[in-house]
Amino acid sequence: MSKIRTFFQCQACGYTSPKWLGKCPDCGAWNSLVEEKKETATRYSLHVPYHGKSEPQPLSSITGGNGQRTSTGMKELDRVLGGGVVKGSVILVGGDPGIGKSTLLLQTLSGLSKKYGKVLYVSGEESPEQIKIRADRLSINSDDIVLLSETVLEEILDTTSKLSPHVMVIDSIQTVYTEEIVSAPGSVSQVRDCAAKLMLFAKRSDIPVFLVGHVTKEGAIAGPRVLEHIVDTVLYFEGDRGHSYRILRTVKNRFGSTNEIGVFSMSDSGLIEVENPSELFLLERPINVSGSTVVASLEGTRPLMVEIQSLVSQTVFGMPRRTTIGVDFNRVNLLVAVLEKRAGLHLGGTDIFINIVGGLRIIEPAVDLGIISTIASSLRDIPIDHKLFVFGEVGLSGEIRAVTQAEARLKEASKIGFKRAVIPFGNSEKIKTNFGLEIIGVKDVEDTLEAVLP
Repeated sequence: MSKIRTFFQCQACGYTSPKWLGKCPDCGAWNSLVEEKKETATRYSLHVPYHGKSEPQPLSSITGGNGQRTSTGMKELDRVLGGGVVKGSVILVGGDPGIGKSTLLLQTLSGLSKKYGKVLYVSGEESPEQIKIRADRLSINSDDIVLLSETVLEEILDTTSKLSPHVMVIDSIQTVYTEEIVSAPGSVSQVRDCAAKLMLFAKRSDIPVFLVGHVTKEGAIAGPRVLEHIVDTVLYFEGDRGHSYRILRTVKNRFGSTNEIGVFSMSDSGLIEVENPSELFLLERPINVSGSTVVASLEGTRPLMVEIQSLVSQTVFGMPRRTTIGVDFNRVNLLVAVLEKRAGLHLGGTDIFINIVGGLRIIEPAVDLGIISTIASSLRDIPIDHKLFVFGEVGLSGEIRAVTQAEARLKEASKIGFKRAVIPFGNSEKIKTNFGLEIIGVKDVEDTLEAVLP
């Protein structure tokens, strides 16, 4: 007879304790320990195709798998994946509820089925009738898209082995459970064990697996952090409900570069790819208004022209407010201190609000020059030339530091119609071609304010 052992496990980090604790001593999360049960003996065995014991082999004798990528039919998704789906890879897609994860994957399966044949969509949250309603809205109707409403992992893998689809989607990993573990679906033990078995199945069968993951209120994928370590690629689907466009961001990719983004626009008929996102983000940019400028940012290998807005006003309270949307709050406070110390601007009694237009989130230090330019513009109420853009990193001494891939940023700005560029002096010396732009190299904060605010 097998014995059932009861323990308490943190749902945030996986820490286990023999008794309940209000606060996890490992990660510090409150009320995260949940009672779980585990059997000491295994009741079921998972049937996974066994290809024999692996043997050590020299690196020089191994052939590369660069040609084993499968195009999804969506250029933006192929971009974030590094050129397409790799055989046997496991891809985790996370995002807020209702952001469009299921829509994205259903459209992806539609494109794959047209080129490669049968694909499998496993749903643990929706019935086949509900998926059919979404498919009708997206004008998707194919005999090669097979729907399976199942949550037992053993049944899913048995069906997949018999069907042999080209791609499999699990929506979502938190609803799937294995009968080898007594814990409830969505618990740390279930998510970790199911993800590990799906990864093993994908590697041995060469079937790519897409996993949909729920997110916590902080925006991180729910479940243990080991889930992101197991999979090959982690994608976050981001977007503001007040805007129609969505951003698919690569956080981890074993087969390509990270921090790549794909831009989509949500419509009644599904997700539409945005091939030139810079024009989209600058579509409603105001002209001759203070506190607004454009920064050439870089997301992965893609240059983006984004608008930064600032509003500086006298505070009516004892403590000035600092509010940021889309940029790091502490970074903005640092730049405000640099403006006060190195440029002589009096910002101690003002409220400062910073916004990246379009709901974007930028962590690249090259936007520093745009932040200080918009703050000074709003404080002095002087508009910045709408044909001018900036990029560069600001140091604590007020110096402007060079950034990477300056020519790619200049080329993107030239395509849209910009005429002048304020960039670090270190970059301006190394530019081989100016792409028809008037390039102004600046060494410190004072030079920058003289260049952008005549």
